[in-house]
Amino acid sequence: MFSKILIANRGEIACRIIKTARRMGIRTVAVFSEADRDALHVEMADEAVFVGPAPAAQSYLVIEKIIEACLQTGAEAVHPGYGFLSERAAFAEALAAAGIVFIGPNPKAIEAMGDKIESKKFANAAKVSTVPGFLGVIESPEQAVRIADEIGYPVMIKASAGGGGKGMRIAYSAAEVAEGFARARSEAASSFGDDRVFVEKFITDPRHIEIQVIGDKHGNVVYLGERECSIQRRNQKVIEEAPSPLLDEATRRKMGEQAVALAKAVNYDSAGTVEFVAGQDRSFYFLEMNTRLQVEHPVTEMITGIDLVEEMIRIAAGEKLRFTQDDIRLDGWAIESRIYAEDPTRGFLPSTGRLVTYRPPAEGEDDGARVRNDSGVVEGGEISIYYDPMIAKLITHAPTRAAAIEAQQRALDAFAIDGIRHNIPFLSALMAHPRWQEGRLSTGFIAEEFPDGFAMPKPEGEVAIRLAAVAAAVDHLLNERKRRISGQMRSARPVRFERERVVMLGREALEITVDDSDGHLALVFADGRRVSVESSWRPGQPVWQGRVDGKTIAVQVRPILNGVALAHAGTAAEARVYTRREAELAALMPEKVAADTSKQLLCPMPGLVKAIAVAEGQEVKAGETLAIVEAMKMENVLKAERDGMVSKIHAKEGDSLAVDAVILEFA
Repeated sequence: MFSKILIANRGEIACRIIKTARRMGIRTVAVFSEADRDALHVEMADEAVFVGPAPAAQSYLVIEKIIEACLQTGAEAVHPGYGFLSERAAFAEALAAAGIVFIGPNPKAIEAMGDKIESKKFANAAKVSTVPGFLGVIESPEQAVRIADEIGYPVMIKASAGGGGKGMRIAYSAAEVAEGFARARSEAASSFGDDRVFVEKFITDPRHIEIQVIGDKHGNVVYLGERECSIQRRNQKVIEEAPSPLLDEATRRKMGEQAVALAKAVNYDSAGTVEFVAGQDRSFYFLEMNTRLQVEHPVTEMITGIDLVEEMIRIAAGEKLRFTQDDIRLDGWAIESRIYAEDPTRGFLPSTGRLVTYRPPAEGEDDGARVRNDSGVVEGGEISIYYDPMIAKLITHAPTRAAAIEAQQRALDAFAIDGIRHNIPFLSALMAHPRWQEGRLSTGFIAEEFPDGFAMPKPEGEVAIRLAAVAAAVDHLLNERKRRISGQMRSARPVRFERERVVMLGREALEITVDDSDGHLALVFADGRRVSVESSWRPGQPVWQGRVDGKTIAVQVRPILNGVALAHAGTAAEARVYTRREAELAALMPEKVAADTSKQLLCPMPGLVKAIAVAEGQEVKAGETLAIVEAMKMENVLKAERDGMVSKIHAKEGDSLAVDAVILEFA
């Protein structure tokens, strides 16, 4: 076994690998860029080596710098995590030449399966059913359009060296193919240093299901069940689960055996994932193989009890697999939510900045379920524009799918993040969505269920009652503290206006009478309903946790002027608690109207201006490209919403802009 390994990665996956290595008694070496000097993975590792400037192409993607860090520290092996150099055969070969072990598959397997184009050719030769497409390298937009016309629309344009949704576009017309080809190629070059793209038929209403395989250097390969990864946005997975609600045992076995056959054909000797596109009728086609650890590997670990990182390390050290296919048992259900630094109410645009608050839910057992949080950040840390926007991965495991969903909902409600925008409200809303709960999934789920984007829903029904109760309980606690200030002249009996309150949830008023006469807090609503409230919450805590009417809940609580902002179960509201007279007066206050920005193009997220596509005085048509802004390795095309004329341009190519910075104005 190795005594020291280097992790050629950053963020949550670097921290995840360090935890397993530490448990195995292996010392670790981290590498870091200028932007990651104070990152958590640097602090957790036993040693850390600086590898260059913030852009990944100048630091984490430079093979020579990684090898130099190994030689400098005496690291015997390298774990690449996912992304960056994890699927580069050249990296594995360079390590071998330097006498360093690559904790991953052999270079030939990476070349055969890791390249999207070559893997398709290999699968065809092996008589594996594949999605119709053009397997050669496409050289120009015109060629891409010709191929797409032959295949039939819609088509998927994909980077050959791609992953994580980068360098990927769906096109429904020749015009979209031409533009998508340019964007996919540019993203592929900046993210992977390889601008090759290919085109294949896009299967409508598909499901994305993948099989986890693991093989050793002695010819043994097994599959560890499947993961359902159909909940995606812009080809980026958002929620994953294991097992899949679609598959039966017979289909699972067929997919698993096919995945193992492919892996054995290339002498695969590490953890890898064979991805399939599946129809709602359980038909399936080989899509690609990822020759690395997947982001969503924790859900497989939770249902099998196998630490995939540990097995990868043991295999790289020459050990045989410690289990056979007959040993694999799937226990319960696991769900993973990806917590991203993005604003779901503004088209999921990236959000960067400092994590003023970062308080994840407690890990471990929670009401019959297990909670796990894989993260690479700490409170006070910064979310950079240079890397992937993932903050954390929240995983819950329970005996049934319904119980795992309920546990995930509770854990999301208890996850406090402030200082940046994030997608927790969206994830919470997804957990409550009937179609998700029923398991009727497809990769078009988000686009179909949220066609106009995501708007934070207002609380209704039971959720509104809970939030009103929490707001009243918070207000009552604060008032009780104030009444204990010495020197006050107090009435011998409770004063009426202290007990009769009005909770304003936005513009909705709920009359409540506070009753704590028996030492327990109860709230009586106007319709006579009596709701008990129990909590040990104290002012300053970002999450209120307790029981409302006997149900255990968590609510985000953030102070605002004269009230608190509450978020729970995918809803949010500003809550203010008044006396009855104060509520009458508050109802007369005018609402603040937002400023008119209709004649400006604002930067939708912090990012780098890649291109300004228009000039001052130019007439533009609705849908015409105005500018391209890059953030977190994704290029965002900003288009005109209506016809008009550009009167003034405020930004230029290369500018780094803040959110809502004015890019240009219209006459």
